[in-house]
Amino acid sequence: MRLDRIEVRRLRLALRSPFETSFARTTTKQFLLVSVSADGVTGHAECVADVDPFYLPETNATVLHVLRDFLAPLAFALEIEHPRDVMPAFARVRGHEMAKAALEMAVWELWARRAGQPLWRVLGGRGGFIESGVSVGLQPDEATLVEAVTREVAAGYRRVKIKIKPGRDLALVEALRARFPELPLMVDANSAYTLADAERLQALDRFWLMMIEQPLGWDDIVDHATLQKRLATPICLDESIHGADDARRALELGACQIVNIKVGRVGGFASAIALHDVCRARSVPVWCGGMLESGIGRLANVHLQTLPGFTLPGDTSASERYFEEDLVDPPVVVSPQGTIAVPEQPGIGHEVVWPRVERASDLHESWRRP
Repeated sequence: MRLDRIEVRRLRLALRSPFETSFARTTTKQFLLVSVSADGVTGHAECVADVDPFYLPETNATVLHVLRDFLAPLAFALEIEHPRDVMPAFARVRGHEMAKAALEMAVWELWARRAGQPLWRVLGGRGGFIESGVSVGLQPDEATLVEAVTREVAAGYRRVKIKIKPGRDLALVEALRARFPELPLMVDANSAYTLADAERLQALDRFWLMMIEQPLGWDDIVDHATLQKRLATPICLDESIHGADDARRALELGACQIVNIKVGRVGGFASAIALHDVCRARSVPVWCGGMLESGIGRLANVHLQTLPGFTLPGDTSASERYFEEDLVDPPVVVSPQGTIAVPEQPGIGHEVVWPRVERASDLHESWRRP
């Protein structure tokens, strides 16, 4: 198979309510949608980069540049015998995992649609259901946080993650534990702390958390290993894991006990599968984090989580939690039991609603094979 056309659209979707982390407050999700076509079939994927380089260095602008000037020419020159061929073809471009992932994931979706199979089947997963967790952004006070989490628990979510940062951590967790003593609960720091905060992070041990996600530097493994020795609570690494080799090094150093696999962060499905396999071989649990994706990216995450190593609920929430109107029909729905049905239709399994995509788009570029 050879690609005939690659298209990139830049979209903007308003969030139903602001989402705040330790590094930013988001009211609008702005992202790139990548489509690839071959033999009259088209596959789609969502890029997880944002406007600003606050989570990781890539942005929508850098992704567009790298796609147009480097990755698209490499992809057009490739004879694709399987989607796994894409990642090695991109190896000469260093870094830029989000750009690589967007194009590579679109090829996987195209491949699945072309074969008339659900994406999970070509990834090597299984059908059925996945368990859904939810991520709650920073709230102004403890009472507001407890109210927000109460709503999520009532909606059926199996696990709750809250964002924390220095000065907005212990009191929030203590208030939640007082209200929900048995709730599977984790915290995410998005690299807001340093080793100087080890004693404060150690104080979280008394709250029986599932994990503390990425407490230290976004590109660090060594200091996390030092911190993990001081904590009873497992550390989960996110930003500092870019692929299977990073996971192997982190686990050998004892830097974490859990890994968050975001397919858009690690360079695509092939890289995510390799990372999953490294962790599974070491009996290390993995789960799938969210990036405020629309239904297109959200469904890709659903299919990924059917691989056997994903033993913890991910951050894959319902479409309606974030957007008044999603880009796919039907939207992603979480059952009262806190599960999401894995689609059986070809590709991601839900149809893209193109009038909604066009209304949300402010840029469209299309490139054809020379």
